[in-house]
This record gives sequence, C-alpha cells and structure tokens, in this order.
Amino acid sequence: SVLPQGYLKRLELAKAIALQPDLLILDELFSGLSLAEVASIVPIIEKLRMEGKTIIMIEHRLKELFRIADRVMVLNFGEKIADGKASEVMESEEVKKAYLGTEAG
Repeated sequence: SVLPQGYLKRLELAKAIALQPDLLILDELFSGLSLAEVASIVPIIEKLRMEGKTIIMIEHRLKELFRIADRVMVLNFGEKIADGKASEVMESEEVKKAYLGTEAG
C-alpha cells in the first residue's frame, strides 16, 4: 500500500535523523503537506536545532520556514536578494515583490 504524503515526508526525515548527522539538508520538506502535517514536523525540526544540529532547508513555503529559521537566505532566479534574520528578511520589499508578487510601498 502507499503511504500518504505527510507520512512519507516524516519517514524520510526519520531515516535521515537515524544516521545522527551534524548537518541536515532538507529539500522541500513542507511541499505537498497540509498545515496540520507541517505543524507535526515543526517540533521535530525545533528539537534538532536545540540539539545543536545545523539544518539547511530549501523551501518555498516561506511563512512556515520563517517560523522556525534563525537565518534565511532568499534566492530569486539564482541571485541572492536577502540574507539575515527571518524577521528582517520577512520585511524585505524585494522578497515580498519576488515571492508574493507585491509592489514595494
């Protein structure tokens, strides 16, 4: 039988954690997940951070990412347009324009 997307993502994360790495690179972990499924994964990420693990996330779901990231680097077509604390990057007009489609001001 086939596992639902949320279970598959948690299984993939568990397999990566089982290897006890110091660095995790998570590519689109939240992609295709419901808000409830993301909410079930966030505490796992937070626990890993508290344990001192370095986590690099490639993610398009910025709202969810900003809630858990210490530092965010935003690329737009391969060009870095913002880099810093999540709260600062979230307020960047260039980020808003690139990812949310809003004009500055």
